[in-house]
Amino acid sequence: MPFATEPPHVHGRTERTAVIWCNLGTPDEPSPAALRRYLAEFLGDPRVVEIPRLLWWPILHGVILRVRPAKSAAKYRSVWMPEGSPLKVWTERQAKRLLGHLGERGHSLLVRYAMRYGNPSIASVLDELKAQGATRVLVLPAYPQYSGTTTASVVDAVNAWSARQRALPELRFVNRYHDDPGYIEALARSVREHWQAHGQAERLVMSFHGVPERTLHLGDPYHCECHKTGRLLAQALGLPPDRFVLTFQSRFGKAKWLEPYTEPTLVRLAGDGVKSVDLICPGFTGDCIETLEEIDMEARAAFLKAGGERFSYIPCLNDREEWIRALGDITLRHLQGWPTAPADEAGRAASRERALALGARD
Repeated sequence: MPFATEPPHVHGRTERTAVIWCNLGTPDEPSPAALRRYLAEFLGDPRVVEIPRLLWWPILHGVILRVRPAKSAAKYRSVWMPEGSPLKVWTERQAKRLLGHLGERGHSLLVRYAMRYGNPSIASVLDELKAQGATRVLVLPAYPQYSGTTTASVVDAVNAWSARQRALPELRFVNRYHDDPGYIEALARSVREHWQAHGQAERLVMSFHGVPERTLHLGDPYHCECHKTGRLLAQALGLPPDRFVLTFQSRFGKAKWLEPYTEPTLVRLAGDGVKSVDLICPGFTGDCIETLEEIDMEARAAFLKAGGERFSYIPCLNDREEWIRALGDITLRHLQGWPTAPADEAGRAASRERALALGARD
């Protein structure tokens, strides 16, 4: 594989430390063509679909990419924001808020967001950071719980970029923060505020993104980390075991996925006489199609149709102040030993970026 063409090394150039906030990705627009491009990249990742290529490729390109894009585009249109895809909007805001927060704490850093699938790609953001003098890069996935299908795929993308570089920056990766006290408290505070504003339902349902059950048996820690997050959140809220339920959503295909499934559980609860539920998605750090359409529309409708009377969706952490503080703590913990203090032009550039980030927050 040929190396990328790089400018000559410049002696004495100010070295920068950078953070990439990485999320899953989103189509560029809610159209079948855009969804086809996005799904081809997403479902073509062997980390996501662990089926031999010879078997999977005819199914993906011969069936799924012919049928699913139009259906998915309609769902995206139902939640699309004026600024674009909800996931991209919140991911960008989080990166800007994180930059401003770290600057307020005296750290001169480059902070950018990237998408594993879609734009801006991880490779393009790494190119940009390298051009701006970044010689140290922390890769921070937006996935609190580790999974080979998500976190490891981000590492794959960074490694693929690295294989084409001659002069590599130092790289660090954050694998998980599912039990981070700041993350748990941010979740708990969002629930408490919801209860104060709307009252407390009979059950709190914690819905995490699902993965095939076989990943658990093959050694993926995702299932266990989701349960630890749920247990810690329940403890922070003072909830006994009979007042909360942990479920998994977003099944795909015919294989068995982690159980219990979210929508069937909601239907069962309604059938058992539970009239009200609050639902939170702790594994999603920003609202997206899986929370806004799949949960707040489809799951809501299923619960009410089955006899439930009140369904309350608790939004993701998004750009809540306590979450940005927790994210800042996680970032700084993993940056230990790397220089982050302002220096000369790097400090002035960071101050300009921080001012822009704070302006975006306001």
